[in-house]
Amino acid sequence: MKKLYFFLLVCILISCKKEAPKPAPVTIKKAPAIILTDERTVDVDTAVLSTFKSETLKQFYASSQNKTVWGNLKKRQYVISQLEKSEELGLNPEDYKTSQLKKLENRISKLNDADLATYDILLTYNFEKYLEHLYKGKLDPKKLYTDWDLEEKTFDVNNVLIKAFNKNKLDSIVDNIQPKSITYKQLLKSLEIINSFPDEDIQTIESLKKITLNDTNNAVINIKKKLLFWKDMSGKDSLTNKYDQKTFEAVKKFQERHGLADDGVIGPGTISALNYSKERRKQQIIANLERWRWYPAEFAENYFIINIPDYSLKVVENQDTTLVRNIVVGTSKRKTPIITSVLKTVVFNPTWTVPPTILKEDVVPAMKRNRNYLAKKNITIYDTSGNVVDPHAWNENKPNNYRYVQSPGYNNSLGLMKILFPNHHSVYLHDTNHRNYFERSNRSLSSGCVRVENPLELAEHILDDPERFSKEKIDTIIASKKTMSFKITKKYALYQWYWTAWSKKNQLIFRADIYNLDSDLYARLRD
Repeated sequence: MKKLYFFLLVCILISCKKEAPKPAPVTIKKAPAIILTDERTVDVDTAVLSTFKSETLKQFYASSQNKTVWGNLKKRQYVISQLEKSEELGLNPEDYKTSQLKKLENRISKLNDADLATYDILLTYNFEKYLEHLYKGKLDPKKLYTDWDLEEKTFDVNNVLIKAFNKNKLDSIVDNIQPKSITYKQLLKSLEIINSFPDEDIQTIESLKKITLNDTNNAVINIKKKLLFWKDMSGKDSLTNKYDQKTFEAVKKFQERHGLADDGVIGPGTISALNYSKERRKQQIIANLERWRWYPAEFAENYFIINIPDYSLKVVENQDTTLVRNIVVGTSKRKTPIITSVLKTVVFNPTWTVPPTILKEDVVPAMKRNRNYLAKKNITIYDTSGNVVDPHAWNENKPNNYRYVQSPGYNNSLGLMKILFPNHHSVYLHDTNHRNYFERSNRSLSSGCVRVENPLELAEHILDDPERFSKEKIDTIIASKKTMSFKITKKYALYQWYWTAWSKKNQLIFRADIYNLDSDLYARLRD
């Protein structure tokens, strides 16, 4: 038995070096007292507790006066069963030492006091880690990305766990702490759906040219296999190389599920989506579950929610979607940042000041080729004193010594309107002078800001004042070409987020991972 205790202690020390969370702040709340029952209890060695380097764990056992708490068989079985089922929620059971805990449970009657105390600590430590991961994610987005501006979620795990423990309501704790959003629940359903699919072994589809209805192409054979596998095509098929009407209709259904132009034309985007394997789609779902645990648990009463890869904006008021808009988002080189904020101001007839990145990468090279480049775009150059600078007097070696301002108007880069909200990335929502972009299925085309289709109707809706801001009054403001700003009096939160998978009516829905975040996130989750 001494050997077993020594082995367990070594395992703890090794795992703690790799996985132990950082010490919690000294201001951690004192946990409520733990009500112990008549089951066998033994003293917990505080030296063993210290090896975990967790203030939360110390506080937990301080609440039981450093005695073991998991003497009740049902409570232990609940913890272990929940850790085993963590896979159904997109987490990895072995992150919580599930196999090790099961082995100890099977030997519990033979454990001496020291081993029993160690087992008790392991149960607590791993269950609390699991609850933390469910509430706010396993990873910290601020450590992964520079353009994810989300407030850190705080979670008093001891308070939650001990209250459930004392009231014998452990069976509801896991459901209660998970996100309540519809999308998160749709993702859990997606994981359930994809796990119901059989194993897949279909060769990669290769085609150098577009395939249209009635074409003959050997790639069509594997395309049909994929469509049958994902149930976009029903029944059986002869698997010929002819792109027939039945396959055409199935392709359109597949394209719609993946946010592609559902025209039945099989091009690079459709081929790329078809070539995702079942396993890769499952990993994508798991990555999205993690993201949704990072987002705020509660939504405001009224809000804008933007899904960047879906190129969509929804206005939600009192749990009802009142407006939906197509949007254009940043390219992979100039990503639209992830932001939670509050809408503040509508600006009509905005001017546009050329930002540093566009100045460096676009304007300066173009000006060096043609000094009339800015004049054609109605952009005026100003020196540091605010004087207008003739384009031919512009010093190409010191481009940062100037401001470059585009006058208001229909062809302004920001269009006729912008909506401002506090953020650290100098981005906003706005109209555009490239209004034809909204007709495209791939709309990752901007320099980081979000461009909104039919923005004046959106402005009328959110300003919500028929006397001051009717359609006719807004048209008059626009016609004046004067820059005017108006405060948004109704409170709207802004959720500018990123997710590439969900489900709808028991169908899997996916979007292209335009910023290539999914695979890397999944790999980090399984480190």
